[in-house]
Amino acid sequence: MSNHEDMEMEQGYGAEQIQVLEGLEAVRKRPGMYIGSTSSKGLHHLVWEIVDNSIDEALAGHCDTIKVTIEPGNSIVVEDNGRGIPVDIQEKMGRPAVEVILTVLHAGGKFGGGGYKVSGGLHGVGASVVNALSTKLEVFVRRNEKVYYQAYHRGAPVQDLEVVGTSEDTGTTIRFFPDSEIFQETLEYDFDLLATRLRELAFLNKGLKIIITDDRDDEPMTREFHYEGGIKSYVQHLNRSKEVVHEDPVYVHGTKDGIEVEVALQYNDGFAANIYSFTNNIPTHEGGTHETGFKTALTRVINDYAKKFGLMKDADGTLSGEDVREGLTAIVSVKHPDPQFEGQTKTKLGNSDARTATDTLFSSTFEQFLLENPSSARAIVEKGMMASRARLAAKRARELTRRKGVLEVSSLPGKLADCSSRDATISELYIVEGDSAGGSAKSGRDRHFQAILPIRGKILNVEKARLDKILGSNEIRTIITALGTGVGAEFNIEKARYHKVIIMTDADVDGAHIRTLLLTFFYRYMRPLVEYGYVYIAQPPLFGIKQGKNITYVHNERELQEALERLPENARYDIQRYKGLGEMDPEQLWETTMDPSGRMMLRVELQDAIEADEVFDMLMGDQVEPRRDFIQSHAHYVKNLDI
Repeated sequence: MSNHEDMEMEQGYGAEQIQVLEGLEAVRKRPGMYIGSTSSKGLHHLVWEIVDNSIDEALAGHCDTIKVTIEPGNSIVVEDNGRGIPVDIQEKMGRPAVEVILTVLHAGGKFGGGGYKVSGGLHGVGASVVNALSTKLEVFVRRNEKVYYQAYHRGAPVQDLEVVGTSEDTGTTIRFFPDSEIFQETLEYDFDLLATRLRELAFLNKGLKIIITDDRDDEPMTREFHYEGGIKSYVQHLNRSKEVVHEDPVYVHGTKDGIEVEVALQYNDGFAANIYSFTNNIPTHEGGTHETGFKTALTRVINDYAKKFGLMKDADGTLSGEDVREGLTAIVSVKHPDPQFEGQTKTKLGNSDARTATDTLFSSTFEQFLLENPSSARAIVEKGMMASRARLAAKRARELTRRKGVLEVSSLPGKLADCSSRDATISELYIVEGDSAGGSAKSGRDRHFQAILPIRGKILNVEKARLDKILGSNEIRTIITALGTGVGAEFNIEKARYHKVIIMTDADVDGAHIRTLLLTFFYRYMRPLVEYGYVYIAQPPLFGIKQGKNITYVHNERELQEALERLPENARYDIQRYKGLGEMDPEQLWETTMDPSGRMMLRVELQDAIEADEVFDMLMGDQVEPRRDFIQSHAHYVKNLDI
């Protein structure tokens, strides 16, 4: 007898229920289709699928507290105080609604018509996928003054829904245990990663309280997020380590044609523009119509105000979008009943009505803000005019350097030792600190596909400078020219001459600083390079254990201890510590750091753009306090500080 027949006899399921289980079997066969990947990212995605259902209850006005707990063993509990998932029999399936939601693909809490006006969810595949990819899932529903319980194994119910107690309140609790057969890379949840997104969800849904607890250590760690100010508080949080141009953020909230629009913005004295947009709580990294509507309105309103009050003469022309966005921190959040996503990673909003709604609602409030706050308005306009002058100076600098042929690929910088291959997909550029290391790298490399660009000293800190000044830096111009992509608004990833850009610096404080300066430059002015995964950090060994002619290389002190423990008791050896790349001869550098068959490299990944912005701003900006706090709170990671 087949498993299906067995199950049917045991539990009285009909043919439809058998199809359901086959549907979940497809999820187990191709999990990447449903949760993006089975890496750490997919593992964390399981949490978002369950949390999104609770957020939908909050959006509908029925839930104000969500608790997420990471338990010992990396199981997850998500609890809310919503209405509780319905437990009545769902007609079509003849099974309780909660069971249908947890076993039928795409059923979700949205079936039966007007369940939710607006719902989030990154893939919207729902709790059934989490169930299918968990060895065990348990659901507790508090509803009708009772507590209902059901357990599942890899998507299949282990028993019928049963009443296990009474309850005066309502809500849903789901506990799941991710399946090691599916998530072979890791089952370890990252507390900071979960906390960052949960904090974002609390900002995006004002008044909602979200609590996360990590019970894996002896001392549990809890963080609570609750913001009555919503995205207005979010902007203040993002600008907390900056000098702001106006104290109170501009806040817009309204509804047009069924689309709810929220915008919060505040200018700071920096040069980067940080605009983050969301649709139904989903980050729209590629922007879309809501972001376009906001940008158009911002540029138009500031120009109109400046002309109307004589802050700009006709001879000044008009401020561009780039000018008025300098030093801007803004959140654009829309709730749309039927969002259409497009773009390469489906994170770009395509609905044209969202553009009109955002433009209209934002314009009227922002005009009013400028009229009521003339000193802030003047400061914003003046900042835009300074940005405009710098932009024109940068344009002249680019044209001048172009005329001299400096930024053109036809004249590559003299210090670049290029590779012979013209196939960008296999070509690698090593940006190496110092001439001695550059010499070793040039001698040790594979000339066919590895190019070497030595840089001297520390490059300019781009966090504190505008593009016109940045283009005046020789080292940065050399990097731009070698890569061939252009820079800033003119950046074109398709022109990249190398698909691996590898930062290779010494393993000391200066090397770490140069690495951070380079990463800041790539992130601020060549961000797609990071987003496409083209930027890497070389991992040269820190120690060599020498036994006769043999050397074993290790990358850190832990590896060193492990390697020494493996040596025979009376073994004779010398330990060499490599302070700098220049201490290695070309053969050693090739063997340890540049040979694709044996090297270790870290790919620089952008998990969260907002967090990256905050960290770069904190580490590279003018404010000392936040930097000190950051270093103190992360100091426990540092054992031996090399100063």
